Amino acid sequence: MASGLRKKNTAPAFAVEDVSRKPQQGRSKASLERMLAAGRELMLERGSEEFTLQEVSERGQVSIGSIYLRFESKDNLVRGVIAQALEVLAADEDELLGRLERDCRDLASFVPAYVEGYAEVLRRHAPLLRLTMERAAFDPLVSAPGKESALRAETNATNAMLAHSGEFGGSDHKVKAQSSYHIVFATLARQLSLGSSGEAVHDYDWNLLKREMARMVLAYFRAD
Repeated sequence: MASGLRKKNTAPAFAVEDVSRKPQQGRSKASLERMLAAGRELMLERGSEEFTLQEVSERGQVSIGSIYLRFESKDNLVRGVIAQALEVLAADEDELLGRLERDCRDLASFVPAYVEGYAEVLRRHAPLLRLTMERAAFDPLVSAPGKESALRAETNATNAMLAHSGEFGGSDHKVKAQSSYHIVFATLARQLSLGSSGEAVHDYDWNLLKREMARMVLAYFRAD
């Protein structure tokens, strides 16, 4: 396994600090976390941004004044929730690829483990990713970092695939790795309703989808 081929892109695409004023004390940091947690919970419960700062105040046990001290507006609070979600998603992706690099010795073990692992990472993050994509459609402060986050995920995943390129058939290994990533992501995203329609194509068995997609990707990698 040519592990040296995988050069991880670790630069964060978006951070809470980009849309909030930095807390100076431990107590302030704790209240900031409560604001973000309350906003995230309300967004997930309602599947939308239809909540008020008063609700954040009550749920997070923080004053309205302290919310405005950290965020200029509700929009910035929402952006902060999204920024934090993207950071956690990136960490989960890194953990997955690090584990696969450590545990998978060949292409046959890597591909099904990658498809399974990435599918479950996306499934866990799907509710907030849907809301992120909805806001990105009209908010450039979210769309640009969202694109950077997607590019980072693609770069790291394709590099992880290319670590096994000695087992690829054909000659253009990078194209195969990039194409495989896009096919896997697009298929999983559609099934998880991560798109403009907000609906999956059909009620396809999730475990069957993962298994058969892994078989197809493995065959594609091996083909001349």
